Amino acid sequence: MSKVIPDIVDRYPLISEQVSKAEVKIILDYLSSALRNTKQGDVVELGCYTGTTSLFIQRLLQLQNYDRQFHVYDSFEGLPPKSSKDQSPAGEQFVAGELSASKKEFITNFKKANLRLPIIHKDWFSELSEVEVPRKIAFAFLDGDYYQSIRQSLALIENKLVPGSVVVVDDYQSEALPGARKAVDEWLVANPNHKLRITNSLAIIRGDTAGYPG
Repeated sequence: MSKVIPDIVDRYPLISEQVSKAEVKIILDYLSSALRNTKQGDVVELGCYTGTTSLFIQRLLQLQNYDRQFHVYDSFEGLPPKSSKDQSPAGEQFVAGELSASKKEFITNFKKANLRLPIIHKDWFSELSEVEVPRKIAFAFLDGDYYQSIRQSLALIENKLVPGSVVVVDDYQSEALPGARKAVDEWLVANPNHKLRITNSLAIIRGDTAGYPG
């Protein structure tokens, strides 16, 4: 891991409790790896909430002067209804409308941090069209929490991933959000050319095993 990543993460506070600093360091490490290993492709985050991980992604992009666009996607209306694949006694606190943060709040957090705004797309993942997603993607962070949200996110990006790209999916190991793992596992069966690595609660997906950090 590049020394700049712990420096960035340790220097700035988290603005929500939905991700840990250890996880942010992992996300940034794979982001850095993907950008080094690709000559083209943008950065996308599907499920940005208040912008906790978005802020750190933008800090790394600006600090290292990467000429890649950064797109974020969220309904800004909180969680959708659960499907049967998301049910878990450990996740009863996750209900429709939970984890709601407005687009205005997201923008305010970027202004407070004095960071350039990413390109913001406000919609449910099921309502997004392919034209709203970059034609080429080098790195994707998927934090949709639920089965359908992760499946929809993967469907939006799967044909746009460039060689050397990395996809990181949050909550893969979460007992409270079992749908995320089910969605990833099903997608991997249909896409056997992609390999999975699990780090903390995160699923790391890429088309080859070369170039993994660490």
